[in-house]
Amino acid sequence: MPADSFLQQALSAALEAADAAAAVIGPRYRRRDFAVVTKEDLTPVTEADREAEAAIKRVLRARFPDHAFYGEEEGREGEGDWLWLIDPIDGTKAFVRGYPFFSTQIALMHRGELVLGVSDAGEYGERAWALRGGGAFLADTRLAASAPQPLRVGDADAFGPQTAVSTGNLKSLAADARWNVLADLVRRSGRIRGYGDFLHYHLLARGAIDLVIESDLNILDIAALVVIVREAGGVFTALDGAPVGLDTRSALAGPPALHRQALAAFAAAG
Repeated sequence: MPADSFLQQALSAALEAADAAAAVIGPRYRRRDFAVVTKEDLTPVTEADREAEAAIKRVLRARFPDHAFYGEEEGREGEGDWLWLIDPIDGTKAFVRGYPFFSTQIALMHRGELVLGVSDAGEYGERAWALRGGGAFLADTRLAASAPQPLRVGDADAFGPQTAVSTGNLKSLAADARWNVLADLVRRSGRIRGYGDFLHYHLLARGAIDLVIESDLNILDIAALVVIVREAGGVFTALDGAPVGLDTRSALAGPPALHRQALAAFAAAG
C-alpha cells in the first residue's frame, strides 16, 4: 500500500485535473458548442471528450511524469506500477442530448489495485472522491452506504417498502437466466430506478439507494466509483463476484449483506 502522503499528493493532482476538465466541458455543454462523431463501437464522442482528456493528462503528467495512463479516447500509454484511468465524459450521450447526468471519472490503480477515485459531475453539482483507507466524501461530507436487511430471494418479506434498487445497462443480462433473477428482485423491492452512470453510485455511497446492478460497462466507467463505494462501506464486484479489474464488464454494488444475497441469487442462475 502506498504511503498516505503520496496518495494525498495524487488526490490533489486528481482534483486539479478534474477542475481542468470542467473548464473545458462546462462551457461547451452550456453553449452546445461541439460536433458529434460516432466511434466504431457506435458510441458518440465530441471535441469536449478529447480536449478534456488532454487537459486531465497535462495536469497529471506534470506531477507524475513516470505514470502510465488509460484514457477513454486515447487508450493505453506507458507501463508501470501506477496507472491513471480516465473517462473525461462518462455519459457522453447525456452530454450530447443536453441533460446533466454525465461526469468526469479519474482513478489511480497501483499494481492492479484501485486506490483513488474522483467522480466530478460539475453540471449536476456534485463531486465525490475517496482514497483507499481514507474514507469517501461528497464535498466535505463523509459518505456511508445504507445497511438494509439482507436480500433473501424467494422470501416474500425480503424487502421493505423503502428498499431501492437502481440498474444501468442490462443488455447482456437480459439475454440469459439472470433476467429472471432481476425480475424477482424488482418484484420484491420497494423501488426500482435506473439512475445510471455516476449518479446511482453517488446515491448508493450516501445511503440513498441500496443496490446497483449493471451488466454492460467498462472499467473506465466505474474505476473511481469503486473506490468511493468501498470507502463508504459498500461492496463492489462484477456480477459474478469477481474482483474489479481492467477487464471488468459488469457491476454489483451495495452494503455487504445485501450484496452477498444478491450475488448468491445471480450465481444460482448460472
